[in-house]
Amino acid sequence: MKLSYKRTILIGMAFLSICAFWQMYDNIIPLILKNTFHLGETVTGAIMAADNILALFLLPFFGSLSDRTDTRIGKRMPFILAGTGLSVVFLLILPVADQKGSLLLFIAALFFLLISMGLYRSPAVALMPDLTPKPLRSRGNAVINLMGAVGGIYALVMIRFLVGGGLTPDYFPLFLSIGLLMLVCIAILFFTIRENSLRAQIRAGETETNGETDARTQKKSPSETAAPLPRDVRRSLIFILLSVALWYIAYNAVTTAFSRYATHVWGLENGGYTNCLMVATVAAIISYLPIGALSGRIGRKRTILIGVALLIFCYLSASFYTTYHASMNVFFGIIGFAWAAINVNSFPMVVEISANADVGKYTGYYYTFSMAAQVVTPILSGFLLEYVSYRTLFPYAVVFSVLAFGTMLLVKHGDSKPEKKNSILENFDVDD
Repeated sequence: MKLSYKRTILIGMAFLSICAFWQMYDNIIPLILKNTFHLGETVTGAIMAADNILALFLLPFFGSLSDRTDTRIGKRMPFILAGTGLSVVFLLILPVADQKGSLLLFIAALFFLLISMGLYRSPAVALMPDLTPKPLRSRGNAVINLMGAVGGIYALVMIRFLVGGGLTPDYFPLFLSIGLLMLVCIAILFFTIRENSLRAQIRAGETETNGETDARTQKKSPSETAAPLPRDVRRSLIFILLSVALWYIAYNAVTTAFSRYATHVWGLENGGYTNCLMVATVAAIISYLPIGALSGRIGRKRTILIGVALLIFCYLSASFYTTYHASMNVFFGIIGFAWAAINVNSFPMVVEISANADVGKYTGYYYTFSMAAQVVTPILSGFLLEYVSYRTLFPYAVVFSVLAFGTMLLVKHGDSKPEKKNSILENFDVDD
């Protein structure tokens, strides 16, 4: 059984467009709020946190709703098409409100834009496990993450070339370039991926090969309501989701506060801290596909535990640095690899536990816990930075990473089984 990279890349078009949007959103919206509308840091931070707060409710709701949807074009596709179309409309209102200086119009458009993005994020992400055989989902998720990185890079390039000078540049060309990318990506997805026929093909293949069935029972129809989880499987799900929250609490604290930490503790100036973050990003991108192949051989859980252990080692090592040294780039390279090992495998473990009937709901669960962590950790870690010491950052990350390692050890379901080879020699074949 081999992964169809062409099909997975096409499925990843939706995630590419989503990541391009969020890269632009995180970089540009705070600038507009500060420079055009002259809002303070606290109010700006509260508005920027709104997407994570809304996601706590929207992602599981629309993920579950898409599970129960049955149309001629599929379960997920109606949400993807509607969500993308609405998002582009509200997206293009934002630069108009910016130019007019209308805060009311800007906030209203932003609110409906976030709802529109929430409408299709879970269904879009659920499309990969829907249309990928279970043993190959880690590799599929690696490709999806790579597509997301491409979307993020596209947004950064557009920001570099389309944003003019001054405090209030004309952002319409930038927003238009992101909106057009979103429409093109979804058009490619819609015209190349036949969701219903591919889903039936995947399910038939899994049945014929007697592959791993759902954690509960194999469903007769993907639209049926799934049965309750057995107690031991539900326990594993809880520990996986707790692990997701804990390692996001650790990782997101470092990424959001690192610029301030590097300035106050290490004395880096003029954006010198970006080198470490760039090394981590490049290392993660390079690692996605090899990590997907590795997890197919040693299992998802073991790969994740290796990743978490590496994070603990790197965070602990960084806590002893009182000044910046070039060797920190090595640690951040390892952090990028470790995060890829975790990120590629954690989502497939969650949906592995789901039945075919509720992949969207479990996708929503995954994002609920990761988003909740990203709401909590800036406040908690920020309090320690402000009222205790900036040097609490890496020990803070160590503590929550150790907790994540502990909860992950308790997970007994959701792992992948390495594919059986027809001969001993096939174990040395790396081209699968």
